Amino acid sequence: MAGSFSTAAARDRFPALNQDQVFLDNAGGSQVLGDVIHSIYQYLSHSNVQLGASYNVARESTSRYDAGRKAAAQYVNASPEEVVLGASTTQLFHNLAVSLTFQPGDEIILSRIDHETGIDPWLFMAERQNLTVKWWVPEKGNLKLTPENLKPLLSPKTKFVACTHISNILGTIHDIRSIADTVHTVGALFSVDGVSFAPHRQVDMKEFGVDFYAFSWYKVYGPHISVLYAKKSAQEHMKPLGHYFNPTTTLEDKIGFAAANYELTQTIPLIVSYLGGSNPRPVFAAIAEHEGKLQKILLDYLTSRKDVTLHGETSSDPKVRVPTISFTVNGMGSRKVVEDAENISNYGFRWGHFYSKRLCDEVLGLGEEGVVRISIVHYNTEEEVRGLVEILKKVLP
Repeated sequence: MAGSFSTAAARDRFPALNQDQVFLDNAGGSQVLGDVIHSIYQYLSHSNVQLGASYNVARESTSRYDAGRKAAAQYVNASPEEVVLGASTTQLFHNLAVSLTFQPGDEIILSRIDHETGIDPWLFMAERQNLTVKWWVPEKGNLKLTPENLKPLLSPKTKFVACTHISNILGTIHDIRSIADTVHTVGALFSVDGVSFAPHRQVDMKEFGVDFYAFSWYKVYGPHISVLYAKKSAQEHMKPLGHYFNPTTTLEDKIGFAAANYELTQTIPLIVSYLGGSNPRPVFAAIAEHEGKLQKILLDYLTSRKDVTLHGETSSDPKVRVPTISFTVNGMGSRKVVEDAENISNYGFRWGHFYSKRLCDEVLGLGEEGVVRISIVHYNTEEEVRGLVEILKKVLP
């Protein structure tokens, strides 16, 4: 995909878009590149053998797997020794949590606005190791995580901090570099859930300065597999979990468990190539500009209605938010909004808490139906979003 963005050219790369369905639930899982789909078929048809053997097909399979792992490292601007692939971001965080070791009484800080993926593994870790948990809750209003609202929680006992790069409900971008620098002033480790960020912006571990970072490729136009980064120095705090006779040098050695599905891993170079290869910056700049136009159409409409509460940043500036947009309507349940829209259109979006249940229940104070969430990505069009606005005009009170 060239830096000069073309919606039509992008859409041509996704077979699923050639049907009578508008996809606006992309934060739950994006559509998959046609090249990726074909590659999985080809791999399973010709190269589906165990890795590491010396015969020809095994050498080919091993080479394709290694290329996938290296492409994942390239995509996040890290070394191959610092990444591991696995079934899901949740699973990789749980693997990491089991491997990390602290002392009883040490403190960890968790964000209450996170997806449960970025909370549960660390709560289990705290329970196992008798750690003290502190909750990081930003002020009502924009609900943005900042160094300023983190600092009061930090202490010499703080050993680990975790948060999301972008809430999968609020859509607001957090300044991860400034938070990382703040966390490191007390010598703590910093882990970030990048699932909602990676489909929209360039992921760069050197730029972010974090110790751990994970996201899911199935939300970045690929198959259902995920990646975790762990800085080499941070790996010193990890206990290897593999078989006793296996190497323990790389992150994959430590917590991989041979869980990086072969046919899915080998597709990653195709995703990376689509997003600009070794120079993704122009592509993501074009994506941000396009998505900014799309979110402005929807945000302008939602903020014009007095009966709609928008949750998250109200600005359409792509520097401060991505087009994952959630709202509630006074006097109308979130489920009814979605079902009424489905009854009159081919638009697909959802209602619920989207696994950010603490955010919906404890911070936003919403009921069981949570929010209406519309999640847009670069292959959506202005026509689709304007059509959505017309549908909302019909179904909202």
